[in-house]
Amino acid sequence: QISPDNAKDLGKICSLKVDKIGSFHTSVLHVDGLLYFTTATDTLAVDSKNCELKWRHHHEEQELEINTIRVNRGVAYANGVLYRGTVDSYLLAIDAQTGETIWSHQVGDSQVGEFFSSAPQYYQGLVIVGAAGSDWGIKGRVMAYDAETGKEVWRFNTIPREGEPGAESWVTAGSARFGGGGTWTTYTIDMSEGEVFIPVGNPSPDLLPDTRPGENLYTDSLVVLDANTGKLKWYHQLLGNDGQDLDLGAAPVLYYNDKGERMVGFGSKDGFLYAVNRETKERVFKTQITTVKNAGVKPTTEGIEVCPGPLGGVEWNGPAYDKQNKTMLVGTVDWCAILAAQKEEYQYEPGKFSFGGSLEFVGQARGWIYSVNANNGDVVWKRETEGPMVAGITPTASGIAFTGDLAGNFTAYNSKDGKVLYETKVDGGLAGGVITYMRDAKQYVAFVSGNVS
Repeated sequence: QISPDNAKDLGKICSLKVDKIGSFHTSVLHVDGLLYFTTATDTLAVDSKNCELKWRHHHEEQELEINTIRVNRGVAYANGVLYRGTVDSYLLAIDAQTGETIWSHQVGDSQVGEFFSSAPQYYQGLVIVGAAGSDWGIKGRVMAYDAETGKEVWRFNTIPREGEPGAESWVTAGSARFGGGGTWTTYTIDMSEGEVFIPVGNPSPDLLPDTRPGENLYTDSLVVLDANTGKLKWYHQLLGNDGQDLDLGAAPVLYYNDKGERMVGFGSKDGFLYAVNRETKERVFKTQITTVKNAGVKPTTEGIEVCPGPLGGVEWNGPAYDKQNKTMLVGTVDWCAILAAQKEEYQYEPGKFSFGGSLEFVGQARGWIYSVNANNGDVVWKRETEGPMVAGITPTASGIAFTGDLAGNFTAYNSKDGKVLYETKVDGGLAGGVITYMRDAKQYVAFVSGNVS
């Protein structure tokens, strides 16, 4: 119903003030007339026609001795139940109609820096989620839990333990302790193949690659697991022995190319958009989508300028496939930083920030939207945005792409050429999901705004 011809007539229907302040990165789900989304502590159900709050579930956090990132990126839904993680390492099952807790289990150790920020995925009775916290030196892992009981069914260690395949890619130097491999954001499920695609973050300590010689599997990698068993099927590493905090931290997208071959596309904090052929496992293209400088250069104690910096490139919302135009649409952050390795010898301390140095941002952050040919990686169009781009991008069959930026602009673009069809200022920056749905035979668009980054 919403098309390039009438997008100019879009207008606000309703809104709901959700919280006083905080990071607001959540995805939004629409199920049976309700919108479901989260804050760091709360899960909400809102009428998708008038923004009336139906219920609000509050998780009372344990007191933490460490300062992790207070953020949550949404819920999974299946069979009338919502599933989400928490900052203090709990996994919750919540009744989607009443907001009552069905079960609650502590599945991680928040005292060493583990937290659960990603929206879980549901697959055939399993809830799949992983621990974040690479920068605190955790040893990352992905787990599947029985949806009815919360009992763990399988786990995959994104930092291989001794004796596991990939452990030889870590060579300890002296008494150094290696870690990382956290997962920040949602995974992607291929329901027909029973595969789960895991974007894995950086190794730790972030800026001291010499303390962890080797390729450091499976950090900065796209890891593909059997969704039923958690067994490794294949992986694609973007950068071995990363010394610049260049997580793969955004959900990948699955699509078919013009030859009918199965593809996966993903964007990284390194400033590139990638496509890999799922059948041959070969990289098809690597397209630069923001400023890149000193890629792969090891930080010095005096400091080096790198682009993108640790908050640049593609963050937690990855590319979207525009089937009509056979392109991938991706938002990116253009922000450099000076990275300086610490001078003193590195010692791991559980629960302490394990960055291995310092960073200083250079100038103001900028944002871009790129449209990239999904077959060969050629840039079709690009457009600079007023604020950094971290929100989701949602292309539709009518030729529109809905998204927004951290300057508080909600925008509808013509997905073919990038022309702005509609734009309005809203109350705060957009950093989460942007969705469109039908309700009573009418098309709506919903999104979250007000992020404090």
